[in-house]
Amino acid sequence: MSAYQALYRKYRPQTFDDVSGQMAVTQTLKTQLQTGHLSHAYLFTGSRGTGKTSCAKILAKAVNCENLIDGNPCNTCTACRAIDSGSCMDVLEIDAASNNGVDNVRDLRDDAVYTPSQVRMRVYIIDEVHMLSISAFNALLKIIEEPPEHLMFILATTELHKVPATILSRCQRFSFRRISQEDIAARLQYVAYQENIDLDDGAARVLARLADGGMRDGLSLLDQCASATTGELTAERIYACLGIAGEQTCAEMMGYIADHNSAKALALFDRLYADGKDLGAMLDELCCLTRDLMVLKTAGSSGLTMLSGVAADEDAKALASRFSDGELMRIMTCLQQTVSGFTRSASRRMDAELCILTLCQPELSLDAQSLNARISRIEEKIKTGSFTVMATEAPPAAQPKSPDPPPAEDPVTPTEEPPAATVQDQAPVGFWVDLVGAIKGELKAPLSGFFAPTPNAPVQGIVQGNELILLCANAFTLEMVNKPAVLELAARKASALLERPITARAVDKNAVPKKNGKMEHLLNFGRAHSDVVKINNT
Repeated sequence: MSAYQALYRKYRPQTFDDVSGQMAVTQTLKTQLQTGHLSHAYLFTGSRGTGKTSCAKILAKAVNCENLIDGNPCNTCTACRAIDSGSCMDVLEIDAASNNGVDNVRDLRDDAVYTPSQVRMRVYIIDEVHMLSISAFNALLKIIEEPPEHLMFILATTELHKVPATILSRCQRFSFRRISQEDIAARLQYVAYQENIDLDDGAARVLARLADGGMRDGLSLLDQCASATTGELTAERIYACLGIAGEQTCAEMMGYIADHNSAKALALFDRLYADGKDLGAMLDELCCLTRDLMVLKTAGSSGLTMLSGVAADEDAKALASRFSDGELMRIMTCLQQTVSGFTRSASRRMDAELCILTLCQPELSLDAQSLNARISRIEEKIKTGSFTVMATEAPPAAQPKSPDPPPAEDPVTPTEEPPAATVQDQAPVGFWVDLVGAIKGELKAPLSGFFAPTPNAPVQGIVQGNELILLCANAFTLEMVNKPAVLELAARKASALLERPITARAVDKNAVPKKNGKMEHLLNFGRAHSDVVKINNT
């Protein structure tokens, strides 16, 4: 029985045309091979799993191929077969991570001067070249600058900034970009078809998103999930196999965070934890979703191409509108700090629960970012006109009192004039709601936030005859509303609704005149005197 070969090894590209998502690089190399304008040193740079080593091996075969086909190696000649099997001693792949000393490079340099014995050109592929020491780079420098005609160097690295400038200037540099999710999903579908794996389109998109631009990661995930389950490979089975929460669950969690519902958020987290979901992966998914919501909120439709794939539907746009920019920034920072602290944490579950509780209740934290998030949320509510004052318990209605008794009898506190708010409103039912809707459409924030169809709004309106009285909750509200433009707008809209000429004026409902100022003064003096006597007696 033959040994099983991993999918990423079994389906490694054998020609430049097989390489996915790197058209600019492969087309340039094919043109150089066809015209014979080859360099003596190449530097391939890019993130992991994007095809650097694969292209290096294809290039090594192509420069030695006996039957080159449109810049691609034939894979059938003696040189191609020897290089594929690893038996060709003139094409060497060296891991710089384990051969990074100056002595290793000196041995390589001494062997490189000899002419190849099996093929036309001796090729050295140095993978992870940034791991070489400074002295090793210096030993390699001279032979890269002026190599023999039969020698070619192909360097590959994921960290370009660690390669000295003296090496960079002597190589042709090719940057391998991250492979798009569409290209990865298409390749996964091809491999699944070849391996008789029933891969659902949704599952292919999930694997492509989790691969994060690396084809090798996508194939490894497909290999893992296909071997762990039978039947059709769906997105739900991918989530179960890899121990991640999934897009819908993350969106549900973000909805609870938007509603500040700590109980439901912690209950959902407890269910995921009981199902064996990885806490780090769960918070990473929330980070990706938060990032997508930030892109949707700040860039709008033009940012759809920048999404990671977690939030590419209309539901995500609606979810993004429930957060302010400051809140999303606070959520992202809190999640990243929690994930980074997992490596030194004594209890990951406790840290994750504390993180979710902090996200749901920003008032628990008094740092500058949390305060900014809360302020920005209020600002957005005022801007959209959805800001209302919190409801408070209304005071009990004043009971009618008997007339004042004669002075000789026990005095009773005089009654005050009823405020204007208690006068019967002569407007039809629903008039104030319709009037508020008409006024808010022409007022800008923050002035529009004072008008709301709720009993506890800062401004209330009643109609007395042909006059609209705007009752303001305090002096500040009165100052904002008592302006000619606002009053004229309110009178015009009220006239249109009631179909008769209406005038408007604004009053402070707290500024109510007293019925008997002299008697009130005496009562206040009596109250103060009794308080002094009470203090002296104690």
